[in-house]
Amino acid sequence: MEDHDAGAGAPEVGVSRGSPTPSGQANPSTGRYGRQVQPWSGNGQAGDTSHDHKGQNGSHQNGKPKKRRKRRRGRKVFARDETRPLAAGASVPAANEAPAARPPQPAAYAPPPSAPPRPGQGARTPPPLQELPVFAALDLGTNNCRLLVAVPTRHGQFRVIDAFSRIVRLGEGLTANGRLGDAAMDRAVEALKICGDKLRNRKVRKARLIATEACRTAANGVEFLERVEREAGLKLEIIDRQTEARLAVSGCGSLVERDTQGVVLFDIGGGSSEIALIDLTGQRSPRLANHIVSWTSLPVGVVSLAERFGGRTVTREIFGAMVEDVAMRLRAFDGRDRLSHLLASPKFHLLGTSGTVTTLAGVHLDLERYDRRRVDGLWMDRDSVDRMVEKLVGWDFQQRVANPCIGADRADLVLAGCAILEAIRAVWPSERLRVADRGLREGILSELMADDGVWRRGRA
Repeated sequence: MEDHDAGAGAPEVGVSRGSPTPSGQANPSTGRYGRQVQPWSGNGQAGDTSHDHKGQNGSHQNGKPKKRRKRRRGRKVFARDETRPLAAGASVPAANEAPAARPPQPAAYAPPPSAPPRPGQGARTPPPLQELPVFAALDLGTNNCRLLVAVPTRHGQFRVIDAFSRIVRLGEGLTANGRLGDAAMDRAVEALKICGDKLRNRKVRKARLIATEACRTAANGVEFLERVEREAGLKLEIIDRQTEARLAVSGCGSLVERDTQGVVLFDIGGGSSEIALIDLTGQRSPRLANHIVSWTSLPVGVVSLAERFGGRTVTREIFGAMVEDVAMRLRAFDGRDRLSHLLASPKFHLLGTSGTVTTLAGVHLDLERYDRRRVDGLWMDRDSVDRMVEKLVGWDFQQRVANPCIGADRADLVLAGCAILEAIRAVWPSERLRVADRGLREGILSELMADDGVWRRGRA
């Protein structure tokens, strides 16, 4: 079972969805965050997939090739259309060897050698990707097993060079039994073996491998992680709920715009849901997590809620009961009013990072296939969210399965996620919701790189 997040090749992280696309690149691979990048090759090099579309429509008139203008380092030069770059491995004729049956070719333009830049002048050439330090983040949740491997680029950003994601449902049956089931553990171990192979195939500078709610609450959670260490060669740490909330915030920092005053960030997981209230009315720190004024972790997620109320057949009455169950938990959250002075401001919004909100966004966009490039960073207004929730509540199980952004793996969980979302929206009403297809792993990578000082030392 593969998750939405199964692809690698995501580009630089830390840029919001509205960032402009670099010009002059034709048909490069496009990654998760909406920025275009070159595909990653096995030797750590970025392969060149740019194509020259110039000259495709360049007609020859009167038997003379049409000239086109090129810019080279501020100088104007002309090259004729019949000039083509040499293919890899092609031989070059000797100086005294005349080309057979071809007119003389114009001399290739070679710019003069550049003088070395003076101290403090000119941009430093970034190191090749294979020379950059590699960092990794793994998140074993109640529903998913996810891995990201990345290298730092510009300050505060990184480029994903490998990724893995699979729905393993580790928390299946946990609510009823209090233990991780054998089949669920087997699925998780098999996914983690793949992650282990990926990590061992790279020279990783630093990695953080975490487990969340399922392993936190299961009576055999620690025993299971010992099995993971034996069979997959990975040593995972169980993080507490406060750390989980902080990492979710760290992973979404670039989606909070500079003029924002307040945000309620929520991460609807499989076994728990983390909520952080963020006040940005003061001087803004580079780390969004420094502005958390209150947080909570609800011991309820899409898997646990669906197991208690049912996920396949969900009537409106059952859906209402699920919403009330979550609302009751939120009423016990003492810090829920810490942003009450900002709720009416147009510079306040919700920010959701989870399969629930990305699924809603995909249905909202009527995607024929889930596309994170269009989903990550998407803004949805209040009416759009209302319509999407109403649509999903009105669908039966088979209709949910048939939707390409839901599918069989999520069809019995998505309404539980919608119920948690509706309870959150009732406490913190907002005209706008921003969707994040990112979260804990991106937060881990950001913190690992910042703590290692790779941006401070100017290595990337």
